[in-house]
Amino acid sequence: MKFKNTLGVVIGSIIASSSLSVLAQGQGAVEVEGFAKKEIFDSARDFKNNGNLFGGSIGYYLTDDVELRLAYDEVHNARGEDGRNIKGSNTALDALYHFNNTGDALRPYLSAGFSDQSIGQTGRGGRNGSTFANIGGGAKYFITENLYARAGVEAQYNIDQGDTEWAPSIGIGMNFGGGSKPVAQVAEAAPEPMAEPAPVAEEPAQVVRVELDVKFDFDKAQVKEESYGDIKNLADFMKQYPQTSTTVEGHTDSVGTDTYNQMLSEKRASAVREVLVNQYGVEGQRVNAAGYGETQPVADNATESGRAINRRVEAQVEAQVQ
Repeated sequence: MKFKNTLGVVIGSIIASSSLSVLAQGQGAVEVEGFAKKEIFDSARDFKNNGNLFGGSIGYYLTDDVELRLAYDEVHNARGEDGRNIKGSNTALDALYHFNNTGDALRPYLSAGFSDQSIGQTGRGGRNGSTFANIGGGAKYFITENLYARAGVEAQYNIDQGDTEWAPSIGIGMNFGGGSKPVAQVAEAAPEPMAEPAPVAEEPAQVVRVELDVKFDFDKAQVKEESYGDIKNLADFMKQYPQTSTTVEGHTDSVGTDTYNQMLSEKRASAVREVLVNQYGVEGQRVNAAGYGETQPVADNATESGRAINRRVEAQVEAQVQ
């Protein structure tokens, strides 16, 4: 894997696609960093000492948390067993996943990717080229919204030779061009307040009511044919306003004992309820029946006409409409 030849092209493409006028972290941001590493070589290298690596990287945030980073560094101060000054370079492409939230001061990360290494050898000329698989981790600390310091470590597995090298590193970088944080806008003068229209007064709800007064023959609880029309009117009203309910109340005149008249009033109330429910289809749970015997007369029980008025079943239903 040879990344070095394409480094300039990739860096140029990333910068060209990013808006440098917006300074914020997040998706679309670009990071540039200078770093130093301590390369801990595998013993198979036959180097006298570990090397110092200095380089730079550029990254692009695919999301608020995922960054694609391209890095290049060069090896310094490494010596082979034969005393030769070892020169080399590394080009890496890694993906970083950041934890915490965009804008937090501390953002730990994990990284994984591949690198291409070209480095001198002990006891022979030329350079050794190897491909590495990299995994690592660390943290970035944002000193300001855009300036950060970084520390981390990578494990580098040499796919070609089967050995592993380690590279702790520190760096300092700039983050710019992201879109997660809003761009400051120039405040505009507030428009003159408009006069609000006067609220329109709502019309009060009106109460509509239907009353029922069914008369009975002496000592009878059968509903007369002539009363069915009035009962139907009440049923139609209750169907029009399904939230309503009612209680039909049965009454008698004063002829007979209190106990008998109480039973007769209950029968009269139940008879009217049966017509509402079974004849005209009002739900049973919306209609109750109660008997009051002779206790609530509305006319004089001393006369036949008064007693006829008291032999009755009453009901009323109210509903509110706009």
